[in-house]
Amino acid sequence: MLKIGIRREDKNEWERRVPLVPDQIKLLTRQGIEVLVQPSKIRVFKDDEFAAAGATVSEDLSGCDLVLGIKEFPEKFFREGQACMFFAHVTKGQKHNMPMLKKMMDLHCTLLDYEKVTDDEDRRLIFFGNFAGLAGMIETLYALGKRLEWEGTRTPFLGLKRPLKYHTLGEAKAAMEVVGEWIASEGIPEALSPMVFGFTGYGNVSKGAQEMFDLLPHENIAPEDLAAFMKSTRFSRRKLYKVVFAEQDLVVPVDRKAKFELQDYYQHPEKYRGIFEQYLPQLTVLVNGIYWDARYPRLVTKKWVKEAWASGKKPRLRVIGDISCDVEGSIECTVKPMEPDRPCYVYSPQGGGASDGFEGNGPVIMAVEILPTELPRESSVFFGNLLMSYIPTMVNVDLKKDFAELALPAPVKRSVIVHKGALTPDYTYIAKFLTTE
Repeated sequence: MLKIGIRREDKNEWERRVPLVPDQIKLLTRQGIEVLVQPSKIRVFKDDEFAAAGATVSEDLSGCDLVLGIKEFPEKFFREGQACMFFAHVTKGQKHNMPMLKKMMDLHCTLLDYEKVTDDEDRRLIFFGNFAGLAGMIETLYALGKRLEWEGTRTPFLGLKRPLKYHTLGEAKAAMEVVGEWIASEGIPEALSPMVFGFTGYGNVSKGAQEMFDLLPHENIAPEDLAAFMKSTRFSRRKLYKVVFAEQDLVVPVDRKAKFELQDYYQHPEKYRGIFEQYLPQLTVLVNGIYWDARYPRLVTKKWVKEAWASGKKPRLRVIGDISCDVEGSIECTVKPMEPDRPCYVYSPQGGGASDGFEGNGPVIMAVEILPTELPRESSVFFGNLLMSYIPTMVNVDLKKDFAELALPAPVKRSVIVHKGALTPDYTYIAKFLTTE
């Protein structure tokens, strides 16, 4: 039976999550599974809680067969032949993590990546995505309140705190409900009505954001009805308006005779062009939660922002909550990732720069890269519950066997990027990104 280690997180001061929480570790130790936990001064669960759950709090994890963490491990941590599981960020050949990967290979380590624990349809099974959405929605509404205050307008959103200021998710939701009651009774200023929130995507990130937003009084508007709605007069100051955009709302075929087909778009995005910017003048807030890579059209371009704010124009759009946080990706004016102590900046439409905070000409961009850390307790419990589906089986596997003989659950076996120092068959392509320096 494998001995499990839990590494403390030290990539930054905000990373307070843990892959398994004390209650989950208690279940493992009762089954006779030995668990060692490195001490931490910043982790949301205290060392004493792990000790009470039956874990050994120890600085030294060198004797552990499998070490679990969240963020990337430093190169100095790895030991000969050890197996480690964390979010590695190496499958796209990320340059900054290639030295770490090479070190693991040199030491004949085994690397399992949570992001690659997937089902037969390539859907991720262990994730924090919904908590990114939950925290990101709070951050976005907080930013909206601060931005409008700078413009001289006080709104109910000033009643919100940053997500990391709430002790629990329940406390944050209770605060959101109070804001909702305020909107329903007092309304938002007439000049801001209708206040329209656009959500891109329908995956875990977007679902989390919508779950939080839905605590506020609102009405749903279909994308195809938005333009007509904006021309009507059936607005209410005592509710918000929500529009959810799917892929068919973002692009159209380049060939005007062709019809949109989802799988065709996924496989041949070059056959499509973006049309999302037609909706932007009607949105007060855009909440972005989609997966994106360079093959796909952007949602918001720097060119559009420059034109929208040209010559003193003041668009309706105030805030972009870019929960996906792909730098210069689907939101091209997301020019840098932010951290919990500095969640937002104002993008300069003409100069292209970024000024931290909520003040200035241009859209406010909320682009925190590690949003789930702002709700560390609940996000850790959620993540650990998903991971616990596999741990009891994993601890009985002999990781020293050849890769073909590893009796891991199929989703977990897909996550093995390196085994005993060698790239596994699905990931041999990463070799081209490795340097010999």
